Amino acid sequence: MGKHFVIIAGEEAGPKSNKMGGIWNVIHEEAQTLAALFGSGQLNTKEDKEILVVGPYYAHRGADWNRGLNRITDMDEFESLNPGEELRKSLESLENSGIKVFTGCKFVRGTKIGYLQFQTSDFGKIRCMYQGKEMNLESKIKSEAYEHLGLDSLRYENMSNGPEYTHYLCLSYAVSELVRLLLSTASENSETTGAASTHSSIPCPGVSLHCHEFGVFYAPARLKKLGIPVNTVATLHATLPGRTAGYNTIQKRRNNDSTWPSGVPENLAALETLAAYADTVTAVGESTRQEARLFYGINGIVIRNGITIESDKINWDLKESSLERIRKFLSENLYKYHGGERIEPEKIIPIFTISRLEVENKGYSDLLDSLVALEHIIKNSILEGHMQEGIRVICFLVTAEGSKTNLPSGFPVNLPKEVLVGNELRIQQMIEKRGLDFPKMVRGKRSVAALLYPQILSSSDGGLGMEVGEFMAGCCAGIFPSRYDPFLLTGLEAGQEGTPSVVSRVCGFSDAIKTIESLKEALGGVIVVDNIGLSYYETVLDYALAVSYFTRNFIEDRVKYKLLCREAFLLAKDMDWKAPTEQYYELISGARFCKQENAAGRR
Repeated sequence: MGKHFVIIAGEEAGPKSNKMGGIWNVIHEEAQTLAALFGSGQLNTKEDKEILVVGPYYAHRGADWNRGLNRITDMDEFESLNPGEELRKSLESLENSGIKVFTGCKFVRGTKIGYLQFQTSDFGKIRCMYQGKEMNLESKIKSEAYEHLGLDSLRYENMSNGPEYTHYLCLSYAVSELVRLLLSTASENSETTGAASTHSSIPCPGVSLHCHEFGVFYAPARLKKLGIPVNTVATLHATLPGRTAGYNTIQKRRNNDSTWPSGVPENLAALETLAAYADTVTAVGESTRQEARLFYGINGIVIRNGITIESDKINWDLKESSLERIRKFLSENLYKYHGGERIEPEKIIPIFTISRLEVENKGYSDLLDSLVALEHIIKNSILEGHMQEGIRVICFLVTAEGSKTNLPSGFPVNLPKEVLVGNELRIQQMIEKRGLDFPKMVRGKRSVAALLYPQILSSSDGGLGMEVGEFMAGCCAGIFPSRYDPFLLTGLEAGQEGTPSVVSRVCGFSDAIKTIESLKEALGGVIVVDNIGLSYYETVLDYALAVSYFTRNFIEDRVKYKLLCREAFLLAKDMDWKAPTEQYYELISGARFCKQENAAGRR
């Protein structure tokens, strides 16, 4: 085979769309890092390698299975893909079968990354034959999935999340068809040129497939059932029973209780169990690995997430300018929309949390209660003369049900209730119940407030108008009090911008910190709060004390605060993507298997 294709697949494996959360960053960084490793020659690869990132294509509003997200795929950032012969023929075969594939590419250190996006929304309109019967492609896929793996799509598609299930099944089918066609095309070329192997052993696979999350797990399972020789890895970022149980998962693991909690989506869980058909199953954290074994009987290995940091230094100019923008925005809009006394920008200390809108799992009540405790800590510090008067700590809660348009001027300081939907409204009510909204702060009766930011951060978000990196850089600290979180990539993203953070012990990030030997003696830039062994009130108080520690140093000792920022930055830099990517590549490349076979062939 002319090339060895390394395919990285996921439901969000495509151009970044207008959605908060998800695993796009993980897939993106794996592809980028692998390309850089290929380009630098750090990996011993004799074959010509090509990286393909494959995922869905959402052509317009309404094409997404989740109508509330309104995702639209934007491929303008990519160059045109110029495929080689094997890939070109495979794409032509897919197009001839009615499957639309949108393509693009980019280069990283001279190595090409191809992007293939499948438009699954049309599968119900494509006519085809299956077992002598004419039907649409979507029905063929479901019939075949039942025949191969017993997936009861007739029942699954009628559940409330039926469109989601159908989309994942179709996407996985398209991914597996790409693999099948690449290998069959290579086999045809080999026979045509007379280069087929004369011995009976199976050749090393020319395609390796890494699937992220259950949305594409049907692909390796189908390939296994079809007997297609391809190395596969399935990565779990969480488990559905674990997410549903949330913070109760810890107790389930302790009790070895493998029963699923009520509310687990049966159809999606059926797809998640298909991870067992992959050659190797990995988990992003130890808790997820234990969940997979507990709920599914699947044994895997841990390969942590990471982050890519090109610079060796914190961009202090960016931090200062971003802080100034945030402070000025808050000062002006608080006075404009809430009246009271004008708060000087220099007195405002912005902190933040950012996550998916999972109220219990992300620990929003813990966070808000800790802000109430912080109010008392600051008040006492001022009375005792340890902190100057007039300090105002404002915590941004960046979380949203989806992207919003036509927002009012001054958003989110000006936040009409009609802008909020679903759990956004619930969180706002939680803020007001604790007196953490702005009326008391602008009257000088409170030093701490919480500001809900129900929007996807971007330079055109209708609010601060800042990208995520700028926003994190401008805040003085991040706080992530998750009760259930397989990894917590945002903790690393904060460190990337030199922003210290408070994280819960339950998240996988806190486990990964223990493995970083080089910074064992200096982890002050990331404070881990034990939300497993301590009581609720002790945990809430520790969150408040940790945030107080960062804010106090920011106000009174900038030299020490900058050292804390540097520690957070160095920790993130030490947890880069190189090691995880090399581990993934070793698993999916079949390199050691090929060496053994080639050695046997020479004998």
